[in-house]
Amino acid sequence: MIASERFERAAVLGVAVAEETRRLLRRHLDGTGGEGAGGERASTVVVDVPYPDAAVVTALLDVAAECFGERGDSIEEIRQAALETLLQLAGFDAESQLNRGELGGR
Repeated sequence: MIASERFERAAVLGVAVAEETRRLLRRHLDGTGGEGAGGERASTVVVDVPYPDAAVVTALLDVAAECFGERGDSIEEIRQAALETLLQLAGFDAESQLNRGELGGR
């Protein structure tokens, strides 16, 4: 296998991991869509992912952190940095399914 094929396969795998992470987060999003009490957009969205999906997300974040060379003072900071990078890779933006109104019955 030539180097370009390996890089292409690695890129496809990376996007698949990012999409799976986004799918799991979207599945457990509570439907508030990141809005505060007054309807304003929150800068932080907390998603409670129960076991066993939490174990999958943790493993994905640990692998991503190692792959991306993320650094931080704690394992949670490292995982948060990896999550941000994964969501960027998965296209987490205004067009993202995580931001759409159909979540949580909205």
